[in-house]
Amino acid sequence: MSDRVLISAGELRGLLDAGDPPLVLDVRWALGDPHGREHYRAGHVPGAVFADLDTELAAAPTGQGGRHPLPDIADLQAAARRWGLRAGTPVVVYDDLGNTAAARAWWLLRWAGVADVRLLDGALGAWRAAGFPLESGEDVAEPGDIGLVPGHLPVLDADEAAGLAEQGVLLDARAAERYRGETEPVDPRAGHIPGAVSAPTGDNLAADGTFRPARELRARFAALGADGGTPVGVYCGSGVTAAHQIVALTLAGVDAALFPGSWSAWSADPDRPAVLGEHPR
Repeated sequence: MSDRVLISAGELRGLLDAGDPPLVLDVRWALGDPHGREHYRAGHVPGAVFADLDTELAAAPTGQGGRHPLPDIADLQAAARRWGLRAGTPVVVYDDLGNTAAARAWWLLRWAGVADVRLLDGALGAWRAAGFPLESGEDVAEPGDIGLVPGHLPVLDADEAAGLAEQGVLLDARAAERYRGETEPVDPRAGHIPGAVSAPTGDNLAADGTFRPARELRARFAALGADGGTPVGVYCGSGVTAAHQIVALTLAGVDAALFPGSWSAWSADPDRPAVLGEHPR
């Protein structure tokens, strides 16, 4: 696996200008906004290919699997080949929301064995802030030949997530008010998994939308009990922003497993308990 997790806008511009560019994926998605492809067509990093989170980076929703189950590896491979991904090609992913959606593509591709996948630090906002050009319309890549093999990053099912909350550290990456159960705009029940610790994804980022320095992230997660000395798992609403948390943990030097079904799967099972309030239990 590549040791590099992030790439700056200037570094990406240099690679694009050098004539041997990485595959760039635009993962424009936000909860409640179905117009990601239209946003992409209106303006994207030159040469970027659109990756659809709902249909390419996830399987169809199920009660047991949640709102964004992991895609079947054959389906993910077919999508990656449509994007033009070839064996050995580096990949850069971004969105327009602090990389909270793009991190899903970062995690999935690494889980599937693609070694060199990086996030555009600061997302599309950093590209704009640098004054670099945008391209409109839609880029269609020549089909790739990548072969994907799952299992390169750890995952948890619901029972394993419950056990980790007891024997390790289970981080809830949703907004604090959803963790506390004060609001639940999407999923069947409000609250959090017993024993889970609130760790909102937004706290991973600096004011300009880039990731906070590694030393700050290490301190943040250590204060939550995730200092690398005990197993760590992460969940969110449907396994999307939890991937962003895993990026931040990786930058902090802490390995973590993803619970893909997350709260959407947990809360759909009436036999799974839910805790309300700011305390883990």
